[in-house]
Amino acid sequence: MTDQTTSTSPAIPRSLFAFAIFYGGMVCIAGVLGNKQVALGPLSAIGPLVGLGPLAVEAGIFAFLMLVVTSSSVAELHGRATANRLVLIGFVPLIVSLLLSVAVLGLPAAHDMDPARLSAFETIMGGTPRIWLGGILAYGLSTLLNVSIFARLKGQEGEKLLWLRSAVASALSQIVDTLIFISVAFYGVFPIGELLLGQMMAKVVLSIILVPPFIYGFVALGRRLDSQY
Repeated sequence: MTDQTTSTSPAIPRSLFAFAIFYGGMVCIAGVLGNKQVALGPLSAIGPLVGLGPLAVEAGIFAFLMLVVTSSSVAELHGRATANRLVLIGFVPLIVSLLLSVAVLGLPAAHDMDPARLSAFETIMGGTPRIWLGGILAYGLSTLLNVSIFARLKGQEGEKLLWLRSAVASALSQIVDTLIFISVAFYGVFPIGELLLGQMMAKVVLSIILVPPFIYGFVALGRRLDSQY
């Protein structure tokens, strides 16, 4: 006689499983990429036209836009509640990665480690508590806002105008992300008005250009994954 074990665990859609893994990776890498400021060709020229310097963004925006794309795609495929849970669970790898960074920074380096490499590592990974706090708050509030706006617009428009829903939700969430992060991280350290305006303009433009086509691609990929048996 053969014993058969019947699993009572709920089946996880393939798209949700794949997107959740991808989402966790983007949460962790965003802070590392944010250590580099990048100029974006023609986008840099917008700043002088409005009385600012050449626009640049911290490179973590690219990973963050992938978070927006992924959470919006999950909302499109599996609903707002599931997307919100994905965002909340995203705090786990974010906070654990920060704690691991603190622990590793506190451990003594090997005696034969190249001092230049050690200094570079400590510079990249040694963010201040205000920057860490700003990043955590900005991530949670702006990403949940993105999901909420995206889902609300879907409730009004149905399945139509995916490109418009994704662009509007992403652009508004990027404004909130910039306000929270820069205010928490740098208010009182130096004047932040020009930095706020420049970052908002650059991030809104990137959101409008990059997010809609990526969401179309992710939604199509998710539906293909879920159609496979």
